[in-house]
Amino acid sequence: MSEVKNTMRDVFISALYERMAHDKTIFFLAADFGSPKLDKLRAEFGSRFINVGIAEQNLVNVAAGLALEGYSVYAYAIAPFLTMRAFEQIRINLALQAQLREVNVNLVGVGAGMGYDVSGPTHHCLEDISIMRTLPNVTVFSPSDWVCARDFVDYSLRVKKPKYLRFEGKPHTALCGAGKKVDIEKGFRVLKTGRDICFVATGYMVQQALSAACVLQAEGIDAGVVDMFLLKPAPEKDLFHILKNYPAVITLEEAFIGKGGLDSLIRNILSSALKPVVIVPMGFADSYSYEIGHRDELHRQHGLGQTDIVKKSLQLVRNDYAARK
Repeated sequence: MSEVKNTMRDVFISALYERMAHDKTIFFLAADFGSPKLDKLRAEFGSRFINVGIAEQNLVNVAAGLALEGYSVYAYAIAPFLTMRAFEQIRINLALQAQLREVNVNLVGVGAGMGYDVSGPTHHCLEDISIMRTLPNVTVFSPSDWVCARDFVDYSLRVKKPKYLRFEGKPHTALCGAGKKVDIEKGFRVLKTGRDICFVATGYMVQQALSAACVLQAEGIDAGVVDMFLLKPAPEKDLFHILKNYPAVITLEEAFIGKGGLDSLIRNILSSALKPVVIVPMGFADSYSYEIGHRDELHRQHGLGQTDIVKKSLQLVRNDYAARK
C-alpha cells in the first residue's frame, strides 16, 4: 500500500479541476457542502459552480436541466441525503430521461456506509447500494481508495449517462500505489489471488478484506481478495470465471445484506456454477445502528469486525476441509 493518505473527494475534485480548465462544458453543483479542494475550483470557475443550498432535490433538478442542455454535471452532497431525499428526482429526471437521451449527471455522494460513524443512523448510508442498483440506466461506482476515485474522472466524462459515485469520507492510503492506473471499464480488481476462500468486497470493506486475508495467511489459509468498484453495470462473466473456482466466497459490504446489494449481485453471478460455491454475506442485518462509536467499534457490535471476518472464514474453510475428507 502507498503510505500517502488522501480523501476520495479531494483527489476527485482536484482531477476534475484540471479537466474544467480545458473543458467549458463541465459544471459543478453543491448542496451547501464543502471540501478543501472545492474552494480552489469555486474561485477559479465561479461561473460554472452553483451552490443550491441544503436542497438535494433541487440539486438533482438543476443538474438534470444543465445536462439536458449538453453539459457534464457533477452534483455533490452527503451520500444518504443525496440518494434518499432526492430519490424521486433521480428516478424521474435522470433514470427515465437517460433512456431517451444523453444525461451526463454524476451524483457525488460522500460518507457512504458508516463513513459518518459518530453522527448516528440519520447519517449512516446503508441503503444506497440497493436503492441505486434498482434504477435502470444508472451506473453505480463504489471505489475502495482515492486512486480508483481519481481514475474515474475520465470515465465519468466519457460515459454520458447518470452515475452514482459512492465515496468514502475519511482519508485512506492507496491499495496498489498511487502510480498504478485502475482499469475502470473492467469493473473490479483482483488484489490477491487465493485458493481456500475469496473475499469480494466493495468500498471501505476492501481495506478490511485485505487485513483479514493477512491474518488468515498466518493461519495457513490462502484467501483471495476482489475489489468490486463497479456495482452496475457489473462485469458478470469475468467475475464468474474467477469466483467459480473457489469453494467459498464471503461478500463484505457496509450495507444491509439480503436487500439487493453486493451479496445479491454475487449470488446471481454464481447461480449457474456447475460446482456449488458457498456464499456467505457479511454486512448489516435488518436494523439501524443507534450505538455511538467509531467505525471499527460499530462493525464489532454488528458482527462485521475483523475478528468476525476471520472467524467466519476459518469456519468455512474447516467445514470444506471436513466435507472433502
